[in-house]
Amino acid sequence: MTRAEEFQELRPLLFSIAYRILGSVGEAEDAVQEAWLRYDAYPGRPASAKAFLAATVSRIAIDVLRSARVRREQYTGRWFPEPLLADPYEDPERSAELADSLSMAALLLLERLSPLERAVFVLREVFGFGFGEVAAAVGRSEAACRQLAVRARRHMEAGRARFETDRRERDELAGRFFDAFRDGDVDGLRDLLAADVRMVGDSGGNAPLWGTGVFGAGKVARVLAGIAGPFVRIGGVVQPHEVNGQPGAIFRDRDGRIVNTLTLDILSGRVQTIRAVINPDKLRHLGPVADAWAIVREANQARRPTPRP
Repeated sequence: MTRAEEFQELRPLLFSIAYRILGSVGEAEDAVQEAWLRYDAYPGRPASAKAFLAATVSRIAIDVLRSARVRREQYTGRWFPEPLLADPYEDPERSAELADSLSMAALLLLERLSPLERAVFVLREVFGFGFGEVAAAVGRSEAACRQLAVRARRHMEAGRARFETDRRERDELAGRFFDAFRDGDVDGLRDLLAADVRMVGDSGGNAPLWGTGVFGAGKVARVLAGIAGPFVRIGGVVQPHEVNGQPGAIFRDRDGRIVNTLTLDILSGRVQTIRAVINPDKLRHLGPVADAWAIVREANQARRPTPRP
């Protein structure tokens, strides 16, 4: 197998590692491309292409994350990871860890870790690398990596909610949620929401947003129903789709351009959190992006009663 063929075979794994460390599709793709350049320029052949490339992409991602921290601290409003519609890497033996680590909730918990803790957690707990390989990747001793892993697990467990494990029930509830949303059914929506549900979004100041969030089943149900009718009337489409391994949807305008993505956190048969990514800069990798401001203006116009002749 040629060096290029080895890299292409490992590319899905490398992207999946980089995305979980960075929470950014574009930055993850750049990290993978840089890993290839370093691999291609490396003299000789490493004993393990997988170990070499995983270590290389991890070190690149750690450096990128350190510089990105300043930008994220200065970010306008809430920062969410860029939505991912499908994870290119599949491993049946670690499917549970892979799915859990991809959710918006898990990626936001990872944001609380230091770059080194985050990389160690991703490599060890998500992808199952040995501590020797992890140590080589992050430039620390095995003992130090074990301590980093313990701290990272503690932080993740402290903040982690136990999400619905029955996929069939979860998907059935999500289907009912989006049916009620499209119908503007306030009561139907309220019945599916936890009493303390929260609806929050990431616009980065580049798209309209409902303030700092909407909280409580009654308010969230009314806001959702108020959005749905005008959006559908102007030709908007709500396309149910898994986003970051969770039930979600892609909102498109009448021309098929993306307005936003939505994900649902589901626990105990209720929707606990609704997260919307509206920042157009975080949606461009999914396809052409709509002008959300224009959509809101048109939807507001559709809310107004037609004047009588």
